[in-house]
Amino acid sequence: MNREKNIDHEIQKEEQIIEASKNDLGQFEYLYNKYYESIFKYVYYRVGDENETADIVSRIFMNAMNAIHKYECRGLPFGAWLFRIASNETKKYFRGNKKNILCLEEQKLADLWTCGEVENEAYKIELIRKLIDHLSDEEITILQMKFFEDKNFKEIALLLNKKESTIKMRMYRSLNKLKDLYQEIDRRNR
Repeated sequence: MNREKNIDHEIQKEEQIIEASKNDLGQFEYLYNKYYESIFKYVYYRVGDENETADIVSRIFMNAMNAIHKYECRGLPFGAWLFRIASNETKKYFRGNKKNILCLEEQKLADLWTCGEVENEAYKIELIRKLIDHLSDEEITILQMKFFEDKNFKEIALLLNKKESTIKMRMYRSLNKLKDLYQEIDRRNR
């Protein structure tokens, strides 16, 4: 309950800053500082190149600043809107490519794996990357936010503008999908 009050308080604070930013873009600095790191990680995990990520993140915040006067407060964190802009900018970057890549820190990727029968770390990481290729962008986003950005279900739901139960269901379905794909690959390799 206390966490919910804190979230509500944060949203109210953001709404005040957003309204102030509509008249004075200098006020936008608070929002930039608050969300820069999480937006950067979100884009970097998809792009895999620090310089490209920095360019994309710059465009995201420029777009947000240029459109701040159109923003309507709806009781959601400002980050939900920024993540939508980030998603659109990342899709623009990959337009023409068949599939977005997901660049994950190798140690976190290895930690995600719980099956003890694969001991070769390099093979394990390569296998997980291949399995992730079978997921949709939304499935990847949910798993990334949950396991690599340590967000809880409520935060993910707020950021993606979905119900918490929907996020839980999609995450567990994604994990089951990965498990089924792994078992299929494992059967073929025997």
